[in-house]
Amino acid sequence: MSIENVKNVAVIGAGSMGHQIAMLSALGGFETVLQDINEKALEKAIDMLEQRMNDWVNKGKLSEEQRRLAFQKLRTTTEIKEAAQDADLVIEAVVEKLDVKREVFKLLDQYAPSHTILASNSSSIVNSKIATVTNRPEKILNMHFFFPPLVMDCVEVVKSEETSDESVQIAMDFCKKIGRTGVLLEKEIYGFIANRLLFALSNEAVYLYENGYADFKDIDLIAKKALGHPMGPFELMDLSGIDVGYYANMELYKETQDPKDRPAKCVEEKVKAGELGRKTGKGWYDYRKEVISR
Repeated sequence: MSIENVKNVAVIGAGSMGHQIAMLSALGGFETVLQDINEKALEKAIDMLEQRMNDWVNKGKLSEEQRRLAFQKLRTTTEIKEAAQDADLVIEAVVEKLDVKREVFKLLDQYAPSHTILASNSSSIVNSKIATVTNRPEKILNMHFFFPPLVMDCVEVVKSEETSDESVQIAMDFCKKIGRTGVLLEKEIYGFIANRLLFALSNEAVYLYENGYADFKDIDLIAKKALGHPMGPFELMDLSGIDVGYYANMELYKETQDPKDRPAKCVEEKVKAGELGRKTGKGWYDYRKEVISR
C-alpha cells in the first residue's frame, strides 16, 4: 500500500487535538470521519471549525471554495465501528491514558480493514505499548501532532521495532499531503523529542516555583526576556492543557516508580481542581475575562 491508496481517514476523539487533525485531513483532500462517543463534543468541534475556517476565509488564508470542499469531506459519528470500517488510516486522539488507548486500539483492530494503519497522537506513550492489543503491530505507529494542529507545522512520526517501513512511509507522505512536516524517530523513547525537551524545562520551572525561588509569572518572564522563548513554561502548560502533562508524567511514574517522575504537588492540585488552562478558563493564569482569538 502507498499514500495513493489512502482515501478514507478516521480520527478518534473530537477534543482540542482531534477535531483540528480531522480538519487538516479534510483540507488535504481525504474523506474524513471524526468520531467521539459524546455527540455534544462533536457538535462543539464542528462549531469551532466553522468559526475558524470562516475566519481563515475572511483573512484570505483560505478560499470559500476550499472551505466548502473541506466540510464536504468531513463528517462525524459517535460509533467507532462506523468510523473505522472503511478507513485506510486511523489517527487516535483520545485522553493521554494508556489503558484508554489500549481499549480504543483493541476496537479499531477489530473493526478496521486488515490493511488499515492505526496511528496514535499520543504526546508521550510509545506505540509498542499499544500495539500488543492488536494483530497488526507492523501497522501501528505514533503520529504526534502539536497543539494547535491547524497552526503548528510539525508531526513526530515514531516507529517501533515492529513498525514496517511501508507504514512509516505512508505516515510521512500523509503529513506532506496535509501540509505538515513529518519528522521520523527511528527508535522509541518515552516523550519523543519535543516533549522530552519541554518536560525538562517545565519540570525545572515547577520545581523553582514550588520551592519558592520565584513566582510563576516571573519565571515565565525570564524565559521570554532572557531566553527568547515566545511564551513561558507556565503559559505553555496552560495552552496545551495542564492535565495533558500531568497524565503523561503519571504514565512515566507508573513505569519507573521513580519519585522524581511523579507530577509535582502544585500541578496535581490544578488537575484535581479542574483548572486545566485555557480550555477551562483558568490554569496558572485566569483567562475568564480574556477573549481568546481563534
